[in-house]
Amino acid sequence: MSGLRIPASAVGVTAGPREHDIDARWLMAYAAALGETASGYFDTTRPEGLLAHPLFPVCYEWPLALDVRAKVLPDDVAVRGVHATHRLTLHRPPRAGDRLSTTATVASLEPRTPGAYLVLRMETVDTAGRPVSTTEYGSLYLGVQCENGPHLDPLPGGEREREGRSRAEPWWSVDIPIASTLAHVYTECARIWNPIHTDRAMARGAGLPDIILHGTATLALAISEALRQQPRGAATPVRAVTARFGAMVRLPSRIVVRGQAPRPAPAGAIVRFEALAEDGRPAVRDAELVLAP
Repeated sequence: MSGLRIPASAVGVTAGPREHDIDARWLMAYAAALGETASGYFDTTRPEGLLAHPLFPVCYEWPLALDVRAKVLPDDVAVRGVHATHRLTLHRPPRAGDRLSTTATVASLEPRTPGAYLVLRMETVDTAGRPVSTTEYGSLYLGVQCENGPHLDPLPGGEREREGRSRAEPWWSVDIPIASTLAHVYTECARIWNPIHTDRAMARGAGLPDIILHGTATLALAISEALRQQPRGAATPVRAVTARFGAMVRLPSRIVVRGQAPRPAPAGAIVRFEALAEDGRPAVRDAELVLAP
């Protein structure tokens, strides 16, 4: 194990609030980066307003992740971070014209076999202080040591027992090509800049074989496909998303998105899904959408 370490005192460190103006251009660009074609993502005459992709909150949350890293992580630790888990609650969809405010807090820190596992909680509210989205963004810092830090109070429902279906039940499956330029397009449209996704020299310097697709891009593509399987398509309201990340997605390549039909649950119908990298290993696993009524 290296001498790199994250101190337990990182837990509770806060960044923000940062304000973000959400406009139609940003919402449309994010959808376009994912290859969306549903008119709801692009029709600015739509009476209900533009649809926001369920994973759009990652766009306005990213600057807060960088702010916290700058406060608690040395550069030689920060470059070892990989996105490991994602848990999003959508209290309501972001809308064009919103002015949102996001605060980020280190919620927990614990040692795992590959390294230090740090969970960042990002809470976003509108100008009236009403919640819009809450995300728990888990990162593994490979080869980095830490001690168990104190844990902030868990979010409600965080320990919901899985009611998983048998893998023997029917799964739909869709093959999705990943263009060699997708990481560059996603970076600019999402406004998420991390050079390991667009700069080969930086990626190789961080120990990667080449640039790789953002984990959030892979997850967003899988969510899009899961929504296309629903009767309302892109307009299907989403209450929550949970997922774990695994294999890297190279560029160019292909992924296979697989999922099951919704099953009833008290919080809303649940859709299980996953995304497999070109070599068959899971890039997104243990993933679920909770659909709002």
